Amino acid sequence: MKIRFQADADLNVDIVFGVLRRIPEIDFKTAAQAGLSGLGDAEVLETAASANRILVSHDWKTMPYYFGKFVASRLSPGVLIVPRKLGVGKTIEELVAIWSDSEAEDYVNSIRRLPL
Repeated sequence: MKIRFQADADLNVDIVFGVLRRIPEIDFKTAAQAGLSGLGDAEVLETAASANRILVSHDWKTMPYYFGKFVASRLSPGVLIVPRKLGVGKTIEELVAIWSDSEAEDYVNSIRRLPL
């Protein structure tokens, strides 16, 4: 199955728009489109999982903890953590490559930090 991405509220929205400019066929929702603003990490993970979307976030501080708790009780499509210092352009390249070169199943129940 092709990868579908979900940005959380702290992800730089320029990343989402840049990915979509590069390849409009990529299914990548902003936090606003998914109604994630103001939700906690556990709720964000639940929303992304319910929609079968890999969550993309800048949050390396708390997201791994909540992800561990989440996958203890159910499957997750996965989480990709983007360090802010990676930069928008490089992040766009990484996400496009992930979408082009892998399948959604490759990320189930995993949390990975970019660049891969």
